[in-house]
Amino acid sequence: FQYLKRFNQGCDLDTFRYEALSVEGSPAECLQLFLLHCGIVDPSWAELRNFTCFLNIQLRDCEASVFCDPVFVQDTLNGF
Repeated sequence: FQYLKRFNQGCDLDTFRYEALSVEGSPAECLQLFLLHCGIVDPSWAELRNFTCFLNIQLRDCEASVFCDPVFVQDTLNGF
């Protein structure tokens, strides 16, 4: 949700890191963003769960990768 919220606001995500245990927004706002970005017109709860799990794994792996670290990469892959 933290990534999708910032993406929706047009923020730079290259330097953002997930903040564990921090609470942002409301459950309704979270659901709205998931529905907006999941890519399915009328998703089931299972499809929303699969979307959030997949997104979470991808973003966690991205944060852990040295190739996505802005300090390591510097400006060579800006916005990639």
